[in-house]
Amino acid sequence: MGAKPLVQVKEIVMKYHSPEGETTALENISLDVFQGQFISIVGPSGCGKSTLLNIIAGLAKPTLGIVTINGRPVEGVSASVGYMPQTDQLFEWRTIWKNVILGLEVQNKLTAETRESVRMLLERYGLWEFRNSFPRQLSGGMRQRAALIRTLAIDPEILLLDEAFSALDYQTRLVVSDEVKGIISREGKTAILVTHDISEAISMSDHVVVLTKRPGTIKSIHKIVLTCPEHTPIKCREAPEFRDYFNRIWKELDIHVQ
Repeated sequence: MGAKPLVQVKEIVMKYHSPEGETTALENISLDVFQGQFISIVGPSGCGKSTLLNIIAGLAKPTLGIVTINGRPVEGVSASVGYMPQTDQLFEWRTIWKNVILGLEVQNKLTAETRESVRMLLERYGLWEFRNSFPRQLSGGMRQRAALIRTLAIDPEILLLDEAFSALDYQTRLVVSDEVKGIISREGKTAILVTHDISEAISMSDHVVVLTKRPGTIKSIHKIVLTCPEHTPIKCREAPEFRDYFNRIWKELDIHVQ
């Protein structure tokens, strides 16, 4: 990890105004994320997890506070940030190749060099032979891999994953989270995942941030240290410490209290 954070969230406040009055979604959120870290954010429904991710992505402007990436304030969408939403959002009328180069087309960065980079990503992660297939011809897991390659194609420094596996069935979700974590690690990317799944957060991350009920504030940050022979999300669930982290975070979420 570098001496300076890659992402700094400084005293973020987010208020929404409606005819009924003012609602505070986030209050006084400060968080440092360093190069190469994988951070998960968990919290009760409606606590502002996705709002925080949108602010980091430059998709929403906070009421107060500032987010910096590499020391530069986030002012709108940045090429250094890749965003993966809840669904893969592949276009059914475009082939897998056409889907994964879409971000490069939009950013006007489609060159011989970037095409070769995408080809290598597709080969490395088992999708090259499906490059001329359409999304409907792929399994849910393969579609998610294609969506991740599309995000990686623009070579972002940080990946933001908003419930990125929630549309998949449980078994597929386990396999895909394993694949995605492996790809992010091998590509040396920094990632922030928002999830409702405590097990997913613990097994994929080196730190888990727990938010309180709305207005969302940081209740705790857990540094995750698991003793497992292979540091993959599936194997990490077998670690002896896993249950302790799960029980502690579950109690902190306090989701049974209305």
